Amino acid sequence: MNLLDLTPIAAAESEEQGGDVIVIRPRPLHRGLLTPFHWIVYLLAPQRLRLDDIGSFCWRQLDGRRTAGEIASALRAEFGDSVEPAEERVGQFIRSLRREELVRLPELDTKSQGGAL
Repeated sequence: MNLLDLTPIAAAESEEQGGDVIVIRPRPLHRGLLTPFHWIVYLLAPQRLRLDDIGSFCWRQLDGRRTAGEIASALRAEFGDSVEPAEERVGQFIRSLRREELVRLPELDTKSQGGAL
């Protein structure tokens, strides 16, 4: 399955500040033996992530209605050649945020919980 055909959705709260999006990292929900590890990682990582103009634009598109490919097209329309290759940028953005559990891909997450992409 191609990432550009998937529909990403934000899985964290965010707020606007000075035109930028600030993503608020959620507390870990893990239980069991890995819980202390997840809490240590959570406490050591930044709790609030300020996105640049391009990241903020992409974050605002993560509504579950647009595919990653459509987000890349919108990014290109908004920023022009400065974001090329737009598909690769959007793909890396989504993969990075998904790794941090800040973005979900419902098409994959319902089939295999936590599968890597």
